[in-house]
Amino acid sequence: MINHSLKQLADMLASKEISSVELTQEYLNRIAQLNPEINAYITVNPELSLAQAQAADQRIANGDAGPLTGIPIAQKDIFCAKGWRTTCGSRMLENFIAPYDAGIIERFNAAGAVNLGKTNMDEFAMGSSNETSYFGKVQNPWDRSRVPGGSSGGSAAAVAARLCAAATGTDTGGSIRQPASLCGLSGLKPTYGLASRYGMIAFASSLDQAGPMAHSAEDMALMMNVMTGFDERDSTSLQREKEDYTRELGKSLAGIRIGLPKEYFAEGLDAGVAKVIEAAVDEYRKLGAEIVEVTLPNTMLSIPVYYVLAPAEASSNLSRYDGVRFGHRAAEYDDLMDMYCKSRAEGFGEEVKRRILIGTYVLSAGYYDAYYLKAQQIRRLIAEDFAKAFEQCDLILGPTAPSTAFKSGEKADDPVSMYLQDIYTIAVNLAGLPGMSIPAGFAPAADGVELPVGLQIIGNYFDEARMLNAGHVYQQVTDWHTRMPEGIAS
Repeated sequence: MINHSLKQLADMLASKEISSVELTQEYLNRIAQLNPEINAYITVNPELSLAQAQAADQRIANGDAGPLTGIPIAQKDIFCAKGWRTTCGSRMLENFIAPYDAGIIERFNAAGAVNLGKTNMDEFAMGSSNETSYFGKVQNPWDRSRVPGGSSGGSAAAVAARLCAAATGTDTGGSIRQPASLCGLSGLKPTYGLASRYGMIAFASSLDQAGPMAHSAEDMALMMNVMTGFDERDSTSLQREKEDYTRELGKSLAGIRIGLPKEYFAEGLDAGVAKVIEAAVDEYRKLGAEIVEVTLPNTMLSIPVYYVLAPAEASSNLSRYDGVRFGHRAAEYDDLMDMYCKSRAEGFGEEVKRRILIGTYVLSAGYYDAYYLKAQQIRRLIAEDFAKAFEQCDLILGPTAPSTAFKSGEKADDPVSMYLQDIYTIAVNLAGLPGMSIPAGFAPAADGVELPVGLQIIGNYFDEARMLNAGHVYQQVTDWHTRMPEGIAS
């Protein structure tokens, strides 16, 4: 049952083969057994989850069920959920109980899904390894000495270890796709503006986007049907007609043009990862796709551009956590300024402080034009690169991450090396495009351990249905998405 698709679970619930309460309790039992080591969840509240499951069972009995009614979903701890502790992985919000639901949570509640718990994450979504959480690092279920990726590493580990049926994540520079790649599951960042940011704790507002993390493209299509839609409370939410993201699943890929950016297969890509991606491209060729080479010449500039823009927005967004309006307050201080300083020094971790300092610097008088404005200009060039590429192809394929999961602590003292983990994902956020990662095989790490590799599929704006079909058709002829880590089955 723990390896079933969302559709299979929904069928079991509809046929009364199992109740939502029984299904939820099964996952709660697994969390109690495995979470103390994996640390995928920060908060679990069986009473609240089982109450939702009981309500879902009633909806099913009344014939009022949707595709996700009664399905236990893990929520990244960046989404406010009424009555739930919502920490964003930070001491700053250690004791914050959300008084309202985020737009995403509202949609899952309306669909009758069960909130199984709040998943661990890098502090304020800043990280690629899930080592910056105040609540401890998350372990990769495939090899517990390694990171799960970040910042949605708790959600990724929960899906990989079968501690939920599916999960939500957020992606500012690759935070859904990179952990999906490192943990062997599927993850999608939608077109910017499709999913509401209302009640989603902000990191970099022009880049943040919520998306699904699940075993398969089909599961993600069902979640996208719930997660997307206009929200007037989010000024960046796009007002457009609601889509059915399952509508293209199963269509032939014959004649579809797939672009391979030469910059994604250059220096820096692990040889084992490259071999897996080339095999996946061959599979698409067999499925009838036409493979063409494209170029994204400003790809290498995406990292420096991102690490100007994202910290700039973070320094502004996080200024509200001052110990007065929001967040942790120091126990002892001499005056108001001392209280601000001590509260922020105690409440934020080292990576968050680093990015606030960088952001404040690039926005300061005398440096704004040289850094922030210049970065915005290059961001436009990166978006234009994609626009030109999509004149030659329908979808773009490449690796999600340059390597498989690395050892915990391996890159902790080298921030630039850590930032390069997102070299293939960040440009997608800067352009506002949709991108997804699906499991494509395994590659050996330096010590010979075989670890998951993710294939990234990038689409043009609002082309998620075609991307999901490309992933779904690939998953009909491969079984990488059904593989389970050892030691988590019982």
